[in-house]
Amino acid sequence: MRADIFRRTGTVLATVALVWLGCDAVAESAHGIAMYGAPALPPDFVSLPYANPDAPKGGRIVFGNTGGFDSLNPFVIKGTPPWQWRFLGYESLLSQSLDEPFTLYGLLAESVETPPDRSWVEFTLRKEARFSDGTPVTVEDVIWSFEMLGSEGHMRYRTLPPKIASITATGPRSLRITFNTDDRELPLIAGLRPVLKKAQWEGRDFASAPLSEIPIGSGPYTVALYEAGRRVMLQRNPDYWGKDLPLRRGTMNFDEIQLEFFADSTVLFEAFKAGDLSVLREENAERWATLFDFPAVQRGEVIKSEIRHGRPTGMTGFVFNTRRKPLDDWRVREALLQAFNFEFMNETVTGGVQPRIGSYFDNSDLGMRPGPAEGKVRALLAPFADSLPPGAMEGYALPVADGTLRNRGNLRIASALLDEAGLPVEQGRRVMPDGRPLELTVLLRQGDTRNQSIADTYARALDRLGIALRVDRVDNAQFVARETEYDFDIATYRRDMSLSPGNEQRLYWGSQGVTAPGTRNLMGMNVPAAEAMIDAMLSATTPEDFTAAVQALDRVLMAGRYVIPLWYDTVDRIAHRRDFHYPAKTPIYGDRPGFLPEVWWFQAD
Repeated sequence: MRADIFRRTGTVLATVALVWLGCDAVAESAHGIAMYGAPALPPDFVSLPYANPDAPKGGRIVFGNTGGFDSLNPFVIKGTPPWQWRFLGYESLLSQSLDEPFTLYGLLAESVETPPDRSWVEFTLRKEARFSDGTPVTVEDVIWSFEMLGSEGHMRYRTLPPKIASITATGPRSLRITFNTDDRELPLIAGLRPVLKKAQWEGRDFASAPLSEIPIGSGPYTVALYEAGRRVMLQRNPDYWGKDLPLRRGTMNFDEIQLEFFADSTVLFEAFKAGDLSVLREENAERWATLFDFPAVQRGEVIKSEIRHGRPTGMTGFVFNTRRKPLDDWRVREALLQAFNFEFMNETVTGGVQPRIGSYFDNSDLGMRPGPAEGKVRALLAPFADSLPPGAMEGYALPVADGTLRNRGNLRIASALLDEAGLPVEQGRRVMPDGRPLELTVLLRQGDTRNQSIADTYARALDRLGIALRVDRVDNAQFVARETEYDFDIATYRRDMSLSPGNEQRLYWGSQGVTAPGTRNLMGMNVPAAEAMIDAMLSATTPEDFTAAVQALDRVLMAGRYVIPLWYDTVDRIAHRRDFHYPAKTPIYGDRPGFLPEVWWFQAD
C-alpha cells in the first residue's frame, strides 16, 4: 500500500499555497498546527478519530520487555529506561495525531500562535495544567525544561537550542520562542519538547540522577513501584489534570500498566502463552502463522489482530560502523551486502512472505524512484555528483541472490570488490593493508534469537570470502553503552520514518554524530549531500519540493550502502487477550506510540 503524505491533511493545495505565500501577514492563535496546511480536526473536536470517547476505564494491562532497565529518567544519555515510560508519564505543550502526517494539537498549551514565516512561536499554557504532585505547570518550568534538556539531556534534545534566538515569557501563562534559522518545522519541534518540574532538580544533578530519582511529569501515569531490572508498575493518576480534554477523551483507559522484563524473547513468548502477559507484538509473519496456534488461541481466549498502516518502512537491518576501517570504503560495504543472502534467509526466517525494505522511505511517495535521478531530484543532487558513490545519480538497487544457500554469483562479485579495495586473500584469509586478518564483530542483545540465527548464517557466507565474523551477545546495559560509544563493527539497526520527516534527520545522518556520543548516526555518516538534502526538506515551500528533497536524501542513504536491509510489513501484528479492545478506526501510522496502550481498553466478556 502506498501512502500519500498529503492525502490525509484535510486541506486542498490551493489553501496550502495561500498559507505558504503568507497572504495573511497577521499571526493568529490556533488550537493546533500542521506542518503543511491546516489541522484536520476543528477547534471543537470531541476526540481523536481513532479513539473511543466512550471507552470504559479500569483494568490492568501487562507488557513484556526483553533485557532490563537501570533508569527511570528517559531524558538523559545515562542508563536504560523502559521505553514506554516516556510516552505515559510525561507531556509536552502539543501532542501529535497519528492520523495525520504531522499535525499537533494543544496539550499543556491551550493555543499556539505563529506568523506565516514561522520565525517564532508563542504558546499559552492551560491554567488547569498540573504536574502529578498537584503543582501547576508554569512558564518557568517550560523555559527551564528547554534549557536543561538542551544542555544536559539526551542527544535527541540538543539539536534545537542552536536554532533558538530567545525564549521569553510574554505573560503569566504564555511564552514566545524566536528562531534564528529558516526552518518551518521548528515550532512543531518546540511543541513536542517534554516539560519537567524545575523545582525538583534544584541542587541536584539531572544528568546523573540515580534510579530512585524519577522526574516528575504531568502525564496520566506515575510509577507506583518497581524492582530494578525486573518490573515496573505504572498507575493511572486519579487526579490527572487533562482527563477531560478532547485530546485525551477515550485514551489512557487502564488503571494499571505493568511492564515485566525477561531475559530473551523465547521466555517472553512462553510467558504470554501462559497468560502472564496481556498483549504481544509480533514482527515475523511466519511465526505469526505457525506459532500463534496454541490452545488459548484455539479457544478464542487470545485474539490475533492485524493493524493496517500507511507509514514508510523505515529501515531495519544491520548497520556498518564506517568510523572503522575497512568499513569506511563503499566497495567493502557493497561486498558485504552482496554476501548477505537475503532471499535464502527470508525464506528460512519468514517463509518468504515478507518483502525486503528497498529504501528508508519505501512504501510511500517519499521513497526514491528506480532508475536514474530525474527532474528536481537530479537538480538537488547534481552539485554533489562527483562526491557521491555509484548509484546515487544512476540508480541503486540492492543485490539479489539466486535463492540457494551458496549464493555463488554474488560471492564472486563480493570477492572482486574486496580485492579492488586492497583486501587480498592470503593463506585462506582476507588481510588488511597492515597484514592483520579481516575480522568483524556483530553486536547483539542477549536473547535476540532471530538476529543470532541470521548472523550465524551470514558468518558462514563471509567465511567463504576469508572474513571472520564474531557475534558479541551482551546484556541490555552493555548494548546501550557500546551503541552510545559506537563500539561495534556491525550492529542491529532500526529507524522508524514518518510521513513528514524533518529535523530528526540531522540526528540520524548529521556529521556531529561522527564523534559526539549518543546520537542516532550509528553508521558515522559525514556526507555534505545528505545534510544539504535535509536543508532542502526544511526550507521547502511546496509539496513537490519537499517530496523531491526526501527522495534525493533516500538516494544518498541507499547509495551509501550503510545498512543491510531486512523485511517489512504493511500490517502491525498484535496478539492480545480477548478482554482487551481497540477502536475499529485505526490511525494511518498504525501501532506506534499513541496507539497501544493509549487508545485500548479492558472490558470483560
